[in-house]
Amino acid sequence: MPREIAIRGETIRLGQLLKLAGVIDSGSAAKELLATGAVTVNGERETRRGRQLRPGDLVRAAGLELRVIAAPPAQPG
Repeated sequence: MPREIAIRGETIRLGQLLKLAGVIDSGSAAKELLATGAVTVNGERETRRGRQLRPGDLVRAAGLELRVIAAPPAQPG
């Protein structure tokens, strides 16, 4: 079962998602990981860290499955 990563807004860049999920520590690490061809988005190999992801997208990287979901709306305080 994929780990769900909630995002605010409509999109997130692939490199940002990998960092948010703790797969990588920096943009340069994302670049290196993507260069190996070990990252897929919705079953297709992806090499662009700037790839825009939306809720519903499935990312596989470093042995993990990550599903992008929309964060629930903020509750008024």
